[in-house]
Amino acid sequence: MVVAFYPGSFDPVTVGHLDITARASALFDEVVVGVYDTPSKSLLFTTNERVELFEKACRHLPNVRVIKYSGLTVRYAREIGAGVIVRGLRSGFDFEYEFEMAFMNRKLEPDVDLVCFMTSQDYMFVSASLLKEVAKLGGDIREMVPTNVAEALYAKFGNPVVEG
Repeated sequence: MVVAFYPGSFDPVTVGHLDITARASALFDEVVVGVYDTPSKSLLFTTNERVELFEKACRHLPNVRVIKYSGLTVRYAREIGAGVIVRGLRSGFDFEYEFEMAFMNRKLEPDVDLVCFMTSQDYMFVSASLLKEVAKLGGDIREMVPTNVAEALYAKFGNPVVEG
C-alpha cells in the first residue's frame, strides 16, 4: 500500500489544492493531507479551521484524510508511513523551491520520494494569498475555492457572500 503525504498551510484550501488532492488520490492507496500547524507566515484561519475546511471540501474522496501536523515535514511523512510527499507546481519558482527541498529531504529521509503534479491550467493563477485579498475587498472568489471556504472567507472579513 502506497501512502502519499500532501503537506501545506492551506490558508485556505483552493480548487487548485483540491485538484492536486483528487489526482493524487487516483494514483495512491491513501492520501494524507497534512495541514501544517506552525508555518512561518501569518494565517487567517486557525489550524483547526483549516483542517475542518479541507475535510469538508474533500469528503467525496474516500481514500483521503486530513490531519494537522508540526515539525519537519519529511520526518512526519516517514512517521505516518508515507513513501511519497506530494506537491503541486504552478510556476518555475515553485519548481526551483521544490527541487532544492527534494534534495534536502532525500538527505534526511532517503526512503521518502517527491511526486510533483503540474497544476491544471485553469488554476495556475490561484493562490491562497491572492484569494484572501480579493475576498477581503469583496470580490467574487466562488470559482476558486469550495463553497464552504468562500463562505468562511467572506465571514472572516465581514463581507456578505457575493451573489450571482
